[in-house]
Amino acid sequence: MTARSRLRRLFPMISGADAETWARHAHPVSVWTRILFGLPLLTLAGWSRVWIGPWWIAALAAAVFFIRINPRMTSAPRSTENWGSKSTMGERLWLRMSRDQVPPWHRSVPRILVAGAALGHAVLLYGVIALEPWPTAFGYATGMLCKLWYLDRMVWLERDMAGPIHARAWTSAHPEGGPR
Repeated sequence: MTARSRLRRLFPMISGADAETWARHAHPVSVWTRILFGLPLLTLAGWSRVWIGPWWIAALAAAVFFIRINPRMTSAPRSTENWGSKSTMGERLWLRMSRDQVPPWHRSVPRILVAGAALGHAVLLYGVIALEPWPTAFGYATGMLCKLWYLDRMVWLERDMAGPIHARAWTSAHPEGGPR
């Protein structure tokens, strides 16, 4: 099983989302609310166990619920000529294309940035579990910086792939295959 296959199984937005859900997630409101509130809400829910005791589980469930429904809360954007929409379209392309279909200059950096974000989030998780503010802040900043840089690379990929291949890959409803 490849890393992409594992990633698809772990995150339903990657494997289970249809073209309409991806289009809705490309709405700038969806992109920016997820960036601005998703991880902070999860972090706050973890820290809230100090303040609200066992009710922190409800706060965690609410944060997970928000992250889960966020791509479905907006309509498809009227225009995709914005950074948020392009980052979402580029990410969908990158996840659906085989390694050979990805231009060589886009093959390594996104993987490094995903690994950097995962490492940052691991430090963040340690900080939340241990209730240590510095690892929490460092992990959050590292994870978010890598994620935003990754999304910016996805904008670049989307621009490089604009054209017939891009249109087929964006609208294809087949989650496992590449552009058709």
